[in-house]
Amino acid sequence: MAVAMASCGSTLAVYTKLVAIEKQPIFKTAFFGPSFGSDPVKHMSSSAKQRLSYSLSTMIPKASATAIEDGSYQDTDVVPTPKVIIDQDSDPNATVVEITFGDRLGALLDTMNALKNLGLNVVKANVCLDSSGKHNTFSITNASTGRKVDDPELLEAIRLTIISNLLEYHPESSAQLAMGEAFGVEAPAQKLDVDIATHVHVYDDSPDRSLLVVETADRPGLLVDLVKIVTDINVAVESGEFDTEGLLAKAKFHVNYKGKALIKPLQQVVTNSLRYFLRRPTTEESSF
Repeated sequence: MAVAMASCGSTLAVYTKLVAIEKQPIFKTAFFGPSFGSDPVKHMSSSAKQRLSYSLSTMIPKASATAIEDGSYQDTDVVPTPKVIIDQDSDPNATVVEITFGDRLGALLDTMNALKNLGLNVVKANVCLDSSGKHNTFSITNASTGRKVDDPELLEAIRLTIISNLLEYHPESSAQLAMGEAFGVEAPAQKLDVDIATHVHVYDDSPDRSLLVVETADRPGLLVDLVKIVTDINVAVESGEFDTEGLLAKAKFHVNYKGKALIKPLQQVVTNSLRYFLRRPTTEESSF
């Protein structure tokens, strides 16, 4: 069985409902570019308390029955860890999306068609085999601009579309994905609110920017949340990478404040704000 992608004309509309922010308009900040304004330390007290609320009652549209992609794999008892990587760093002109699920994925022609239905162009596709499995990589651009995707909502729609179809056409991935708890045939053995720790760190990257690293349990809308929280503190997100590795979401964002790296007090503001929103019983205490 191979992964298939929906004809996703309505994906963004459903995604908008999925990530409707409580008492706020839909977030439209671009993934790149400065975000200047009020003093971030003063802003933290109000921004950090505004926790975002999401409705999980609506499932992402599923692929049509005719969208099944060709592919084969060896049926084993060991289910590989699904991985979806959205990379904004490796190519200056395109967003790179990588999908891995052992050797169980086919050519993903319908995946490319689904990306086109989201208003994207697939400018390059590649398949690489190694000991971890088959890595399907797509370089995509926004069809309207010819540039890499810079809208967090569209990036998240890409991610959720891929994951929802993994759950539909590879039900064995359900126990390996956080969203399998609500939408899959088998919930993960680990409890997301108990067994998955949250880590937030900010590192000095260069005089002009810092590196924000977040690791937490995955859920719909997380990429949009992270970018919104950071930009609400008037910190700009330049570029980065967002990885979904089974139950975990791992974000690495290059950030700056007015073109400079974040000073230590501002690093603490960003860390505290994110951890307040992402807080769970196993949040790493040392990252406070």
